[in-house]
Amino acid sequence: MFALRGVLSKDVLLDATSALVHRGPDGKRHWLSQDRRVGLGHTRLSIIDLEGGSQPLSNEDDRLRLVVNGELYDFERIQRELESRGHTLRTRSDSEIALHLYEDMGPACLRHLRGEFALVLWDGRNDTLFAARDRFGIKPLYYAVHGDVLHLASEIKALFAAGVPARWDREQFYQRTFIPTSPDRTLFAGVYQVPPGCYLLATRGQIKIVRYWDLEFPEARDPQPSVSEEEFTEMFRDKLDEAIRLRLRADVPVGIFLSGGVDSSAVLGLATRRTTSPLHAFTVAFADPEYDEEAIARETAAHSGALFYPIPLRPEDFAAHISDAAWHGETVTSNSNSVARYLQARAVHDAGYKVVLCGEGADEILAGYRVLEEEFVPAEQRSTDFPHWRAERINEDLAPIERMVGNVPLFMRDAWFAQRSIRTVLAPDFLAEHESHNPFVTMLSSLDGLARLPRMAAPHRAMYLWSKLILSNYILFADRMEMAHGVEVRLPFLDHHLVELTARMPLAFYRRGKLSKHVLREAVRPFVTDTIYTRPKRMFAAPPDTSGGSSMRILTEDVLRGPALADVPFFDRKAVLRLLDKLPDADRSLATSVDPLLKLLVSTCLLQRRFRIQ
Repeated sequence: MFALRGVLSKDVLLDATSALVHRGPDGKRHWLSQDRRVGLGHTRLSIIDLEGGSQPLSNEDDRLRLVVNGELYDFERIQRELESRGHTLRTRSDSEIALHLYEDMGPACLRHLRGEFALVLWDGRNDTLFAARDRFGIKPLYYAVHGDVLHLASEIKALFAAGVPARWDREQFYQRTFIPTSPDRTLFAGVYQVPPGCYLLATRGQIKIVRYWDLEFPEARDPQPSVSEEEFTEMFRDKLDEAIRLRLRADVPVGIFLSGGVDSSAVLGLATRRTTSPLHAFTVAFADPEYDEEAIARETAAHSGALFYPIPLRPEDFAAHISDAAWHGETVTSNSNSVARYLQARAVHDAGYKVVLCGEGADEILAGYRVLEEEFVPAEQRSTDFPHWRAERINEDLAPIERMVGNVPLFMRDAWFAQRSIRTVLAPDFLAEHESHNPFVTMLSSLDGLARLPRMAAPHRAMYLWSKLILSNYILFADRMEMAHGVEVRLPFLDHHLVELTARMPLAFYRRGKLSKHVLREAVRPFVTDTIYTRPKRMFAAPPDTSGGSSMRILTEDVLRGPALADVPFFDRKAVLRLLDKLPDADRSLATSVDPLLKLLVSTCLLQRRFRIQ
């Protein structure tokens, strides 16, 4: 907290810090400057330097104060360098390196930080607040100005606890019916994000956001790198292996989130080479066999010599925990996979683990999702089972994308198509309010790298936009599900050294035949089963709710037929009731198709109720 005018309240600082105790159940501390202009609060999840790493941290003359959420890797090497330059380190924690690097370099210190982090530092020498977020937005960092105070926090609920009013941002909610919110915005009015790869500088006279890193793809006219597939595969394996080695460093046990895909299986296979005792692999097991990957994950765990820990989830578990998952997630969702992640993290915590590695990020850097993979295939050769609308002419909503980007990525066409069902339940006055608003233009206009997009190859355009819009604001919100139980998830595929390598990868290396992520499959082939090596991509998704008497269906009816829906200003209640009235006679196909819309409606109502949104 930074008072732009006046002074701070200690009680408000303590209330905001207490709202984050689930993220750091191992300790809670705060610091308030003598003049009460600046306050820092921290809840600790102790992973490195268990006895001595409490925060806020201070430098040698106490003129710099720091709090960090997350992990900074390769920190021991930097500690030695700092000590050789005359710095005195008060702890052996990874977080302290940021303090002394800033002391030497100012904001340029971020070039030397490697990991998943959000940090806030008070620079008493220059009366400046410095706050930064990691390159991909793995760790969240929100801010708001209220009552002449700049508030920053890892979760929005801490801002609300500090007195920031909980109000919907109507424009951003409308945009969310098309595509996730812009990288610098949220669903709440006056609440913003420090975008991934950016830092915030605040003085009493100014607040500004500065980008320090961006995803750099080559221009389409650039020559392809003169490297063989074998050479690149070896470079990829080395970088991934290094990223995993660094993320295994902890003073507590480290586990693995294991699914039935090549990404997490690769992490387990390479991590096993770096450990002397069996790793513990945690796998969600769904009751619906169409979505369940337990058998394949069990085979992978046995192949790697890991201890297998299945986490069975019953249909009734989703209804029992969807409200808590919405409160922790602080956004709307169209699938119960957030609840699955929430319950998976609870099981990990109950098993005595604070740290797990996972395979997320591989699909982003290697175009593993179908809508990204298909970008590498000429339009005339794309599979004939695509929905007919992808061949439709560019419509009025999508035309600005073509002008601004150079083409319309397939995932944006998907987003446009999906929102058509949502519009059927939006209130007429809400639709009329935003009739002239094009969410795609708003979203694209928020990107500071937009000018480079037309010069990229079409697949790279799609990958860049996906990383800016879907990765940070949809995929990575899982951090809130895991930190709800004090579990830190580390993502070796989003190590920026590995990402910068893959960004220069020849386009021909992305896929082979019908299989995506060709380079990854070849790089880890000795460490995974044949089943995994040849298995196509499967999205991690919870089974849809299609049973009329299920706990989730009962909850859905209660929420949407009750007063909760009436409090939400976006929906047409009569249209929602007509949809509910159709469900008893719906076959499995129809029930499956409307499930994402029902989840969106329910999660919006739950957010409205849990946060008492105005």
